[in-house]
Amino acid sequence: MYVDVKVEPRYAETDQMGVIYHGNYFTYFEVARTGFFKHFGYPYKLMESRGIMLPVVDVSCQYKKPILYDDDIVVRTSIASVKGVRIKMSYEIIRTTTEEVLATGSTTHAFVDLELKPVRYKALDEALKEIIEKVCSHKE
Repeated sequence: MYVDVKVEPRYAETDQMGVIYHGNYFTYFEVARTGFFKHFGYPYKLMESRGIMLPVVDVSCQYKKPILYDDDIVVRTSIASVKGVRIKMSYEIIRTTTEEVLATGSTTHAFVDLELKPVRYKALDEALKEIIEKVCSHKE
């Protein structure tokens, strides 16, 4: 199961060649990830208020075609895996006008408490576990 989150590339995000600067792809992943959880009624703010943080422990991006200023794009986001204290999110950046995949990537996060100590999946609150299990049981 995935969620498409619309992102609007801004002129300020381009490099001298008129292409979205490569580092901005990670910002797009973050926008999509927070939108993903919000879509399921569990925004990051709620997660953090319940004592759960998701720092990034690994990130990757494979650039396929450039994103240009003012392209219509969505970031297709899904949960790739949940193991122990880690959750891996997968992303596809898609130009909506042509359905081209412009980039793929992933981020891996650790579930930690407010003191940055690892929190095992089994110790998460029931609402968050329910969302993760719902999403993971409907893999496409």
